[in-house]
Amino acid sequence: MSESPIIAQKEPYGVEVEEGKAYFWCACGRSQKQPFCDGSHKGTGLTPVRHVAGKDGKLWFCGCKQTGKAPLCDGTHKKLD
Repeated sequence: MSESPIIAQKEPYGVEVEEGKAYFWCACGRSQKQPFCDGSHKGTGLTPVRHVAGKDGKLWFCGCKQTGKAPLCDGTHKKLD
């Protein structure tokens, strides 16, 4: 299996998060529970990224898996073909 992430979608996932709760962002793009990990990364060499919400509210988790600020969107998807 490839060690490169797959683009899950070319836009971020808006998710309502709870302060203090840990979220495990899918870094490989293979999860069926985007933007979160379902274990599909096994054998890829990629691992999910743990993110603990600092406050309640909406966060934008990267969908293209190319962000430089994992697990959150940094706008990189706008530069993809």
